[in-house]
Amino acid sequence: MSNTSDTITNTTESRYLPKVSVVVPIYNGEEDLRELLACLLAQTYPSSLVEYLLVDNNSSDNTLKCLQTAAEQYPITIRPLSENKIQSSYAARNTGIRAATGEIIAFTDADCRPQPQWLELLVKPFKDLDVAIVAGEVASLPGKTLLERFADRNETLSQKHTLANKRPYGQTANLAIRHIALQKVGLFRPYLTTGGDADICWRIQQEYIGRLEFAELAIVQHRHRTTFKELASQWRRYGRSNRYLHELHGIDLMRAITLSECFYGLARWMFKEVPKLSLKAALGKASIIDLLSTPIGLFTARARYYGQISAQMPENAAQIDWL
Repeated sequence: MSNTSDTITNTTESRYLPKVSVVVPIYNGEEDLRELLACLLAQTYPSSLVEYLLVDNNSSDNTLKCLQTAAEQYPITIRPLSENKIQSSYAARNTGIRAATGEIIAFTDADCRPQPQWLELLVKPFKDLDVAIVAGEVASLPGKTLLERFADRNETLSQKHTLANKRPYGQTANLAIRHIALQKVGLFRPYLTTGGDADICWRIQQEYIGRLEFAELAIVQHRHRTTFKELASQWRRYGRSNRYLHELHGIDLMRAITLSECFYGLARWMFKEVPKLSLKAALGKASIIDLLSTPIGLFTARARYYGQISAQMPENAAQIDWL
């Protein structure tokens, strides 16, 4: 076995403790940083074995200045970096990966809240040398609005959905990859704006470098969308991802969600579901979420379909960066 940074760290039989690099792309994340940094500071993984590469992606607020201040004041290894050439979270992640010295590269986002044992539990499956990728769970932060409660009920952000895909993958909100796997297949496609997490997971699996594992207890929390405008934007992005991954990997496109189908669904909901659910609600056996589930579901499906049909692959989107 070669004596490189990718060599599996020799540890005791009871614990596997490799050097870990945590990469977080940040765009105008000044307001999120205090809570994010508190979560990183609370990690149970040995701090001497972790570096946090926080990559500012050409923010217009004080993100970079805040990162530089945190690097000076916090008792953990914070390395503030900048990616100013390409406005893309994937390009920012690549900047972090290039600077990383860890055997394992972990990813999360600025608006995520990693729980204290997140990193410890996310790294644990890599003790098996056949594991190349580990996805942790994405749970919701407590929410009070109707849309937050709807998304929480449906576990919209859960990795269980992407892992149940015919071609499973993990979302970069909570993902870890062996550094050596990235050396072999390349980094993220820097010009992609969505779908890059599926793309990189599939490329690693296609090369039979190692398998994908789910660390369900390695949890980061994320806030759901609170307005219909934010919800529509989220689901249109999912639709664009469908289109991009169709062009890059040949996956099936989602079927058409026509306006006539939506109107039919709303009519059926109004005349069949609403009377039944209203009665159940009066008896305390149904909630407002149950009552409005159908129209919100139609809204998100239509937004996703619109995102798919209106998507155009970014120029140079097929390009893969390399170490």
